[in-house]
Amino acid sequence: MSISLQKGQKVSLSKENAGLSKVVIGLGWDEVQKAKGGFFAKKPKPIDCDASALLLINGRLTNKEDIIYFGNLRHKSGTIQHMGDNLTGAGEGDDEQIMVDLANVPAEYDRIVLVVNIYQAVQRNQHFGMVENAFIRLVDGRNNNEMCRYNLTENYSGMTAMIFGEVYRHNGEWKFNAIGQGTNDPGLGELANRYI
Repeated sequence: MSISLQKGQKVSLSKENAGLSKVVIGLGWDEVQKAKGGFFAKKPKPIDCDASALLLINGRLTNKEDIIYFGNLRHKSGTIQHMGDNLTGAGEGDDEQIMVDLANVPAEYDRIVLVVNIYQAVQRNQHFGMVENAFIRLVDGRNNNEMCRYNLTENYSGMTAMIFGEVYRHNGEWKFNAIGQGTNDPGLGELANRYI
């Protein structure tokens, strides 16, 4: 049974799911539908949201190889894999997925932060106020059962990036924290710098 989370709520993944080893982290969003312009109206570019995972050691990002995103789909340990970039967010369900082999994540990594930024947000004059139905969910890789879901419901107008949540290790068990913090970072590099 899936747990619906509120902002700031933490949930144990290991305790509720004995033997949990692999999780699928699904992230999704929809573009807010705007009224159609006139015949000569310039068609706006679709909003391209990019999901990424930042692997932290003692709460810090220590190496750019620990950023898993569309340009680096697989972590060097083989335990985190981005399943590919969705350029438009079209379609039902997850728009992007990140697979995590929790059982084999090297011990030095204590936190996996899950972020989403809008590609070229500043140049395209786009922000998360133009996005709706955003969510992050964790699915048990053994049986495809959704364990928990966090729907972002606040107004994030003006925000160009989002810290959705984090999977972290605490006293030998894995937990998830629903964060939902918008930022004005123009890209993944600036977002990652928050953790250096």
